[in-house]
Amino acid sequence: MLIGQLARRTGTSERQLRYYERVGLLTSTRQPNGYRTYDATAEQTVARIRALLAAGLPTQLIRQVLPCASADGSLRPCPGVLKNLRTQLTRLDERADELARARETLQRAIAHAETAG
Repeated sequence: MLIGQLARRTGTSERQLRYYERVGLLTSTRQPNGYRTYDATAEQTVARIRALLAAGLPTQLIRQVLPCASADGSLRPCPGVLKNLRTQLTRLDERADELARARETLQRAIAHAETAG
């Protein structure tokens, strides 16, 4: 399938698909005219990539865990990446704490503005 077809089927832009390929998450072959072609598994691979990105994983870590991801983006035990997944979870927890503090600050500012005005 050509890149445009894959983009339509997955709801992903062609630019994003090229990026996935550039960083080693997706592979294609080149036709003599230079067009990229993708095999039948590309749709599932893109779905996994998007699910893992939505889970907050950086592309470098996705490249490590992608072979262990199921179609729904869930992960099976994958040798050598558990430490990296734990590190990423810690980062996400820290980010969630930062967002919670920022949210509280904003709520207080709104409440103060509403009572003052």
